[in-house]
Amino acid sequence: MIKLIFYGGVGEIGGNKILLEYKNSRLLLDFGESFKFGEEYFTGWLQPRSISGCRDYFEFNLLPRIKGLYSKEMLKETDLEYQQPTVDAVLLSHAHFDHINHIKFIDPKIPVYCGHGAKVFIDVEEETSPVTYYGEHEYRLFKSGERISVADNIEVEPIHVDHSIPGAYGFLIHTPEGVLAYTGDMRRHGPMSRMTGEFVKKACENKLTVLISEGTRVTPEENRKLYTENQVLELGSRLVEENDKLVLATSYSRDIDRFRTLYEIAVRNSRILVIQPKTAYLFSKVKEKLKIPDPLKDSNILVYYKRKASGSYDEKDYYKWERQFMNKMVTAEEISRRQKDYLLHLSFYAFTELIDIKPEPGSLFIHSMSEPFSEEDVEAEVMNNWITHFKLKFQQLHASGHASGDEITSIIKEIKPDKVIPVHTEHPDLFEKTLNQPVIKPELGKPVKI
Repeated sequence: MIKLIFYGGVGEIGGNKILLEYKNSRLLLDFGESFKFGEEYFTGWLQPRSISGCRDYFEFNLLPRIKGLYSKEMLKETDLEYQQPTVDAVLLSHAHFDHINHIKFIDPKIPVYCGHGAKVFIDVEEETSPVTYYGEHEYRLFKSGERISVADNIEVEPIHVDHSIPGAYGFLIHTPEGVLAYTGDMRRHGPMSRMTGEFVKKACENKLTVLISEGTRVTPEENRKLYTENQVLELGSRLVEENDKLVLATSYSRDIDRFRTLYEIAVRNSRILVIQPKTAYLFSKVKEKLKIPDPLKDSNILVYYKRKASGSYDEKDYYKWERQFMNKMVTAEEISRRQKDYLLHLSFYAFTELIDIKPEPGSLFIHSMSEPFSEEDVEAEVMNNWITHFKLKFQQLHASGHASGDEITSIIKEIKPDKVIPVHTEHPDLFEKTLNQPVIKPELGKPVKI
């Protein structure tokens, strides 16, 4: 008998933590942090203490108390006694924080499996973000289609899928009791939709006992326009063509497809794409594999450097990884002087740079990310205040990294699993209304027996 225990991703977006048990074998599918993680107790600068390991998390039931999972260091201030690992492996579907952020608590003796691309993103994030640390692990890397023996009587077959970050995978899990599948996060409307098609094809070739499916966009009110990446390109190009002032854009920092689109929009309109040093560093690590422009050589790319406390742009004031792009430097003063020449990628957390740039009223701001989860979203309200203050023209323009509700339904009907378990969704009940297959709605921490 196979047993599945869902410790996250239940009735929420992200935070997937799925424990699979078969006889004496145990493996984890992802170990992430949900988008609404701990919101009842933590906000802003009020966060769990890093020096306390699992203690603050256990206090508010924000981590499952699983014996034989966590490192001795992370348990030393808790009442959960350290045990040698009882989990054989952790499998990461992709490198987004809502799927990997809590692996920092896991015992380094437990191997962590991920794709080659995901490992690059993990390494770059740790190197360039002072607050990001995923812990010491024995990473074992895989490629799509490989069949990996991760525990007694369990083999895992990772199959790539299209998502808003490269290196994303779904898994086929082969056991003597049948084959299970886990989608991870996926879409069918993206530039690499053929990869999702390959996952679906492989799943169809196996008579699935269970399909664990994401359902981010399975919502009762999903009537918003679902753009493809090419539609973002064409509409974005038209908007920029019609604007003779500065163009600003914000998108997810590791959405490589979106950066390709912004680059093409800039080139079509004889503008220079300006990216942040962190993005330039990421580009330098993946440029050959993902066929993106080299920020050091491409004349259509410049790198934005913030002014340091000294008031200068002295090399010694920057991290070592930032310094290699300084010959491609552009500053707020330069952008302010020649606003119509640039398409500047600027994250919400760097909005203070607008005070130095002084964008002309009517400058275009392209918000190329998901819309806020709710109207009460504080960050969205603050962003709107900045946009209003600087009299920017706001445009929502985004191609989601997740399949629409209709796409999810068609994928499941094509695969025809015996049972469906929805995760990574706030509306698991909608699966029952749209599918003919039996649907099991998981409950947090309660075993599902297959």
